[in-house]
Amino acid sequence: MTAVQLPAPRLRPVPGADLDPAALRRTLAERVDGEVRFDAGSRSAYSTDASNFRQVPIGVVVPRTVAAGAEAVAVCREFGAPLLSRGGGTSLAGECTNTAVVIDWSKYCHRLLSVDERARTCVVEPGIVLDHLNDQLRGHGLEYGPEPATHNHCTLGGMIGNNSCGATAQRTGKVVDNIVRLEVLLYDGTRMWVGETSDEEYERIVAEGGRRAEVYRQLRALRDRYLEQLRTGYPDIPRRVSGYNLDSLLPEQRFHLAKVLVGSEGTLVTVLRAELRLVPTVPQRSLVVLGFPDIAAAADAVPAILPHEPIALEGIDHQLISFQQRKHLDPRALSLFPTGSGFLVVQFGGRTRDEARDRARRMIRAIGRDVGGDDVTEFADEEHERQVWQVRESGLGATARVPGLSDSWPGWEDSAVAPARLGDYLRDLYRLYEEFGYPEASLYGHFGQGCVHTRIPFDLMSADGVRAYRAFLERAADLVARYGGSFSGEHGDGQQRGELLPRMFGPDLVRAFEQCKAIFDPGNRMNPGKVVAPYRLDDKLRLGTDFHHPALRTHFAYPDDDGSFSRAVQRCVGVGKCRRDGGGVMCPSYMVTREEEHSTRGRARLLFEMLDGTTRGGAIADGWRSTAVRDALDLCLACKGCKTDCPVNVDMATYKAEFLAHHYQGRLRPRQHYSMGWLPLWAALAGRAPRLVNAVAHAGPLGTLAKTAAGVDVRRDIPAFAGRTFQRWFRRRRPAGPGSRGDVVLWPDTFTNHFDPAIGQAAVEVLEDAGWRVVVPQRPLCCGLTWISTGQMATAKKVLLRTVAALRPYLRAGTPIVGLEPSCTAVFRGDAHELFPGDQDVQRLHRQTFTLAELLYEHSLGWRPPRVPRTALIQTHCHQHAILGFAADTAILRDAGVEPHVLDSGCCGLAGNFGFEEGHYDVSEACAERVLLPAIRAADPSDVVLADGFSCRTQVVQNATGGRRGMHLAELLRAGLRGDDGRAYPERTWAPRPAPFGGGVAALLAVAGAAAGTAVILRRRGG
Repeated sequence: MTAVQLPAPRLRPVPGADLDPAALRRTLAERVDGEVRFDAGSRSAYSTDASNFRQVPIGVVVPRTVAAGAEAVAVCREFGAPLLSRGGGTSLAGECTNTAVVIDWSKYCHRLLSVDERARTCVVEPGIVLDHLNDQLRGHGLEYGPEPATHNHCTLGGMIGNNSCGATAQRTGKVVDNIVRLEVLLYDGTRMWVGETSDEEYERIVAEGGRRAEVYRQLRALRDRYLEQLRTGYPDIPRRVSGYNLDSLLPEQRFHLAKVLVGSEGTLVTVLRAELRLVPTVPQRSLVVLGFPDIAAAADAVPAILPHEPIALEGIDHQLISFQQRKHLDPRALSLFPTGSGFLVVQFGGRTRDEARDRARRMIRAIGRDVGGDDVTEFADEEHERQVWQVRESGLGATARVPGLSDSWPGWEDSAVAPARLGDYLRDLYRLYEEFGYPEASLYGHFGQGCVHTRIPFDLMSADGVRAYRAFLERAADLVARYGGSFSGEHGDGQQRGELLPRMFGPDLVRAFEQCKAIFDPGNRMNPGKVVAPYRLDDKLRLGTDFHHPALRTHFAYPDDDGSFSRAVQRCVGVGKCRRDGGGVMCPSYMVTREEEHSTRGRARLLFEMLDGTTRGGAIADGWRSTAVRDALDLCLACKGCKTDCPVNVDMATYKAEFLAHHYQGRLRPRQHYSMGWLPLWAALAGRAPRLVNAVAHAGPLGTLAKTAAGVDVRRDIPAFAGRTFQRWFRRRRPAGPGSRGDVVLWPDTFTNHFDPAIGQAAVEVLEDAGWRVVVPQRPLCCGLTWISTGQMATAKKVLLRTVAALRPYLRAGTPIVGLEPSCTAVFRGDAHELFPGDQDVQRLHRQTFTLAELLYEHSLGWRPPRVPRTALIQTHCHQHAILGFAADTAILRDAGVEPHVLDSGCCGLAGNFGFEEGHYDVSEACAERVLLPAIRAADPSDVVLADGFSCRTQVVQNATGGRRGMHLAELLRAGLRGDDGRAYPERTWAPRPAPFGGGVAALLAVAGAAAGTAVILRRRGG
């Protein structure tokens, strides 16, 4: 047989700088069924992953089908363009950032194509999210076993590229252990299914000839040349992910090409479809947490636990717990941990819960512990178990930005050794931390398989810091090599560890990796610069020694970010939790559009590139005037969900307000900024003739004209102004007695005052019943919310300071302030502090502002709410979720005999002015139809719909919900006081009938008045 010549590797990455991007974009748009984006905004959104690195892509292709993705590869081949195949984009080693054409499979190519229950296999497209796959498999009693912490947003294509694992790998192994076949596409156009290959199959393929036969022959020759190294050069540990899986070419592995390609990080082929091996679901589980003196002692206990066959065995150190406490993450879960400074989270499975619990207890006794001891926590319910897993899965975000500490970064976040040597390895690693001055680094990970996750406070901006970063990684690599371990146990090599691989594998195996790359991708166009022939680990850093964002004068003070807008934007670490399509509030626009630019992460990337563009050539060069940033922020609902749901507390609503203020400074604003942004002013004017204004708003064609003039979507009904404001009602009301508890200021927000005064009236009755004397300010005051949400910050600050001045006597007397509208209350509790952190009266406002439920439950001791034995479907307002909290509401409702069902619906979609604005209607409705509206339509007619937010109630009433209307907590409690069951709360008029006479004239007058008002406003600069 003729000897097979192996191709010589190309050792230099191909940057693609000599391309004609415009011609490439045109050709892709002509031939690819998908979305082709070469604009600055899209390129910015994909400029980095969760790593330390940044490379702005050439362009982005979002194919609608797998065939379209293959066509995109063909076009790139014709132009010689580098390629990067991307899933969730959460990689920590830089494998998902490159100067290449990015193919994002996650939006459209996410189908489960087939399931074979007998063989326990399925076929999927690369963009399917793991949780979505397992949801569809649950009816078959099967699941895909490997489950990273990002399971609710990571894609199978990304998992295959990274050889992902997760906590469940204790039972099911890595992706490489659960792959049957892959359909792959080489850069040269060769398309084939690959899997394990018998000798007979190999001979048949070779006999057919062609490029496929050439690949198989060269891989066989590669295997034979490096046979000894392949059998002896790989660490014999459970978690070896570094390097290519060339050991899968061995005869005992049946020449399994699919396994070779798993973990190759898009550097060899494009994965089009995958056949996966499935496992039966675990019927019941039991969880135990064990406490130890320190994390190394916890690691020492791992070998004694492994014989009991846990299905997950995780380690957590005291630092991670401390960091989560500082960030107020998972407070209920943290209270469940036993005594100790290092912890093992051990899970067992069984056919029944008793069987799983028995296995856990046998393990506890076998290691000499007492089930009831202070150093053991055994969980009796699934909710507590879920909370503990949240602590573990929040590890990356919890350690990334900790108040009072330096920022921490990946780099050495994924090493692995044999479990039996884990304790000693951790002690040596801690000594290395101490030597380099990184004592704050936290440790956690998959201890049952010897895999350690950590983030380290590297200084990645100074020359000395970057040198120390490199020196630490080199020393840490040598340490792991001495332990016979792997540089990566889960996250891959990418750029971060590619340069270090010779220290682990030696020159021969690294040469074999390079030749494998040359077999599949001789032109080095597939994700160049990663794994083999890599960029240096201190090159192309997201920060780096040339990093310099300008110092900006901003409206918000960013007190938690050293007063820096740039540091605030850098909060995003790329973990991608905002890319979920359910669960929590963040990020409502992404949940319905599935666009990277509409995720919190994508918007943060654009803002970073905007700041970077002024100093070192970022993708966005026009600063605050950027239309790309404006367009990406346009669909941000300012829900503030990210402020709580994001593990590093990104606050995109604040960043949006800041950006809009600068973007429109001295310029003409959109019409809706003058209409809805100035709503408190128009509401005060409308309060003088509410019936006339209501007639105008619903005056047929001219009412439509009025909406258009105001920038309101014509499909929206304008809520009716009340015939009498809450303030006017209160002013004419007979004063109550002194109140046994003293005074409380009931804040007359614009929405309660002008649209829903019945809610304020109900609150007065409830507060007085609880022993408070209610005070209502009678001056026209406002929190400034509508100006903040439209970025009219100069006006917002004036309005807010005027309000603080009016409340000053109450604030200095310690009088509580109660807010009824969550969004306005959240301004007092959040935005005001962030705008004026040094103002002591603002700080008093922050401390003394309460929701109605908080005042009643936490500050009205001895008062019991009236009984209202009803079931309530609850739509929690986004700002209440993010800023205020809902625990007091739940407690009050339970005390009142209400059975609360809090909908996991996220944002209602209206979100103040957002859902009324032109261009937002479809997204607004899609948000509501995701969970909220279907739940209300399916509810029992006797159920109460509880929604404290004006926007939430408006969204409910303006959609097809069988005439249902949302009710405020104050109204429900007042119904109990009056002795009914909550059914007799006052009906409110939302959409009056069109006026048959005079409406047209009134509409014309309104439009003229709005135009005149706008002309006056435009004279103000910077508002």
